[in-house]
Amino acid sequence: MKNHFKFLTMRKIISYIYIIGVTLLMAACSNIDDNERFIYVKPAEVARCVLLEDYTGQRCINCPNAASVIEQLHETYGDNVIAVGIHAGRLSISSSLSDLGLATDDGETYYNNVGMPSQPSGRVNRKGTPSTIDTWPSLVASEIEKTAPVSLELSAEYNEDTREVSANVDAMGVDGNVSGKLQLWIIEDNIVSLQERKEDINNPNSATIRDLNYVHNHVFRAAVNGTWGEDFNITEGATKTVTASATLKSNWKAEDCSIVAFVYNDNGVMQAAKVKIINGNKE
Repeated sequence: MKNHFKFLTMRKIISYIYIIGVTLLMAACSNIDDNERFIYVKPAEVARCVLLEDYTGQRCINCPNAASVIEQLHETYGDNVIAVGIHAGRLSISSSLSDLGLATDDGETYYNNVGMPSQPSGRVNRKGTPSTIDTWPSLVASEIEKTAPVSLELSAEYNEDTREVSANVDAMGVDGNVSGKLQLWIIEDNIVSLQERKEDINNPNSATIRDLNYVHNHVFRAAVNGTWGEDFNITEGATKTVTASATLKSNWKAEDCSIVAFVYNDNGVMQAAKVKIINGNKE
């Protein structure tokens, strides 16, 4: 009987100790500030895609050399290099004056804004002034090593009946607070049109020819959300979605068109993305 009494007493003591411990723990937890209850986990780093703006013209006999450099960059870096051919300047042909022309009003605005450089030339991630094609590989290599402060997931939906494309950008802040502009462009590949060029692009002394069957790729067609894009701000860890739409012109082949999106400010392009209009999957 005495042993049974001792057993019950011991059980009561253990129960009291447990209750007191739980009570103290709950009281301690209740004193923790809400902001201190969770540990912040920084978003994972995001690889950077590089935007290469190629200022070109159909009467520029050396501009096909720039296309060759871009092909080499694509072979090296794949879709992490996004090239856009901006036809403008006195060596271009206006699309409003000729069916063969590829120059646009927005393209002229961009070209004039960077000081109307000699062609071919271009800017890598909008850093510095336009440079000659021999510097592009090193500039791209430098930019592609960096991480992006924002991630962009780009998708597109196309209505064949109306020829309207809707672009959807899902963004997430990755590093610090991002403030700038979000730009959406339409570009087109496989355009067969006039290009003046050297008969042998590797031989500057070869004859100049007018090639009516030249294939132009990554040609800038239009700005979807205004010439300079729209204001874009996002904080680290936050997400947001931006949508915009445009109607393809009758002579643009939807199957060869893509949407290009990029976030930029006065310091350059922070991230870029590209997606085909048809099948709208990230490339």
